Amino acid sequence: MTRRSTSPIWHPFTQHALHDEMRWIVRGRGAYLYTADGRRIIDAISSWWVVTHGHCHPEIVHAIQQQAGELTQIIFAGQTHPPAEEVATGLLRLAPDNLKHVFFSDSGSTSVEVALKMALGYWRNIGAPRSRIVVMEHSYHGDTVGTMSVGARGVFNAAYEPLLFDVSRVPFPAPGREQDTLDALEAICKREQPAAFIVEPLVLGAGGMLMYPASVLAEMRRICSTHGVLFIADEVMTGWGRTGTLFACAQAGIAPDIACYSKGLTGGALPLAVTLCTVPIFDAHYSTDRTKTFFHSSSYTANPVACAAAAANLRLWEKDTTHRQLEHVVDMQEQAIAAFRDDARFENVRRAGTITALDLKVKDAGYLADVGPGLLAFFGARDLLIRPLGNTIYVMPPYCVSTNDLDEIYGAIRDAADALG
Repeated sequence: MTRRSTSPIWHPFTQHALHDEMRWIVRGRGAYLYTADGRRIIDAISSWWVVTHGHCHPEIVHAIQQQAGELTQIIFAGQTHPPAEEVATGLLRLAPDNLKHVFFSDSGSTSVEVALKMALGYWRNIGAPRSRIVVMEHSYHGDTVGTMSVGARGVFNAAYEPLLFDVSRVPFPAPGREQDTLDALEAICKREQPAAFIVEPLVLGAGGMLMYPASVLAEMRRICSTHGVLFIADEVMTGWGRTGTLFACAQAGIAPDIACYSKGLTGGALPLAVTLCTVPIFDAHYSTDRTKTFFHSSSYTANPVACAAAAANLRLWEKDTTHRQLEHVVDMQEQAIAAFRDDARFENVRRAGTITALDLKVKDAGYLADVGPGLLAFFGARDLLIRPLGNTIYVMPPYCVSTNDLDEIYGAIRDAADALG
């Protein structure tokens, strides 16, 4: 057991009894983080999947600075402000056409909580209450009680099981087993008349960077539509270019009833989230009957400074150069991961857009694989921010990453297999 930290801070997803003193990060620029002792760290995972254009992007920083001198906070019940209106309007230009209303919140978890409450509120308010939620095996939707309930049960939430509500599950559409998923979803929709099906489109993030084809996503959407089940797309991680298109649903040619966006919404600069929905869902809450009000908020809903950062981010996505850079990162990632497909030390080598992942062959695969802490320490010693999911190593860089950066990242992955595999 390591000695106790001198800091009083309790860090997320961290077992302090097994962790040395925290690395002090004092500055970020582009794809790099800089430590107090002068080291330069390549951010290979976009600081938990949030940084898109790079750390401290000048246009986003400038927008934050300007807004901080005008208005930093206002209660969003009964008021609005220009940055929020700009963000909402900009989002509706980019999102699927059927999504017409924007609800602000603070994080990916809360955007999903909002989505679940919207779905249940919709059915109740139209006089046909439904409460069953359908989820996918291995999914992860957040760490609040509702989002844990619709995520995979296991080490993440075992201690909180008494708080969680029951859900129906379909299996992950593993290669060769896709029809099992579709058949299970069809059967549940027929048998249980669920309120909604929630899914991470194309890539299940914390569940192990598991990937499935767009054709399956499209068929799941069709099944839900056929049976009148609301379709919720949790694009908290998959949005903002991660899968190669602005939103993952575009690759399947589908439009969800409810969509959750966060992480890259501000380019990774400040916390902000939105939940978008269709007109019928909004209209089910639109009434002179005050009991049909959508009862959800947080003190910092649509914080003006965070919205200013998001507005600047949306302006960046309106530029052709941003999309060309995204395509360049997709190409670089494919070239980088290709050599690992014939490397016997790894299995399930995969890519979706800008995300690559591969599993180091070990005896005890999974999130708590013994090799996990060793991999984390190995990459840290090489001045890389790579945070494996057990024996699953993934790379999800900011879009300003260079070929040299990727050479360094993948070289370290090869060396880690030699050292720890």
